[in-house]
Amino acid sequence: MKIYTYDGSFESLLEIITYLIETNRKPDDIKTENYEPNLLDEVRNLKRTPRKNLKNNWKEKVGTNAFKISLYIYLSEEKRKEIIIYYFLLNALKYKEKIIYIRNLKCVNLALKISGHVSHEIHKLKGFLRFKETKNHFLYAEMEPTNDILYFLAKHFKERLKNEHFLIWDKKRKKMCMYDTKEIYFVKEEDIKQLNLELESEENSIQDLWKSFFDSVAIKERKNEKCQRNFMPRKYWKYIIEMEPNNEKSN
Repeated sequence: MKIYTYDGSFESLLEIITYLIETNRKPDDIKTENYEPNLLDEVRNLKRTPRKNLKNNWKEKVGTNAFKISLYIYLSEEKRKEIIIYYFLLNALKYKEKIIYIRNLKCVNLALKISGHVSHEIHKLKGFLRFKETKNHFLYAEMEPTNDILYFLAKHFKERLKNEHFLIWDKKRKKMCMYDTKEIYFVKEEDIKQLNLELESEENSIQDLWKSFFDSVAIKERKNEKCQRNFMPRKYWKYIIEMEPNNEKSN
C-alpha cells in the first residue's frame, strides 16, 4: 500500500492532496507522521515548501461549502478522514458546489455524514456550554467534545461575548482558547496550569440560583427523560450546571 504522511495540520494535508492531484497519483491512504506502517506499506513523507493562499485557492476551486465540509471532516474523529477528504476534494474539482448532490458517490455520502456529525455537535455546544466566573474575572468553560471543534466555538462566543474575557478548555485534547476582547489565542495544557482558574466566591450562589430556577420552571407531569436526552445528550451533562444532580445519581 502506498501511504503518504503529513504533519497533522490541515494546511499540510491540503499540500499533500494538491501534490497528489497535480501529479495524478492515487494514494491507498494518507496518515499523520506518527503512523506505524505495516511490513507491506510503502510510506512516503513529502517535504514540500508551503504554498501561499492554499486555503483560498481551494475555496475558489471547489466552492466555500465544499471546502467547509472538508474542514469539518478534518476536525472529526474519523480514522480514515484524510483519504475521504482526498476523494471528496478530487470530485469537488469536477462538480464544484454541486458535489453535495452527487449522492451516488461513496466519498460524498461519507463526507456529508461525517461533516454533519461535526456541524451538529458545534450547534449543540453553542447552547450547552456553561461559563463560570473566575476570581480574575474571566468567564471559564470546560468541555470534552467528540470532535475537535474549539475553533468554531471560539469564533461563535467571540461574537456573543465581545466585551468579555473568556476561556474555553477542551479537556479531551488538552488545549484552550483565550479571548481578551480583541483577539483569540490558543494555548496548550502546560500554559493552562499557569492560569488562575479559581472561581469567584459568588459563583456557587449563582449556580444554586440557576438550578433553583431550572427546577421551578420544570413541569414534573410532563417530564420526558427520553426526549430530554435527544435534545441534551447525556455525554454533555458532566459540564451542564443544571444537570449535576443527575450526574450524581447516575454515578
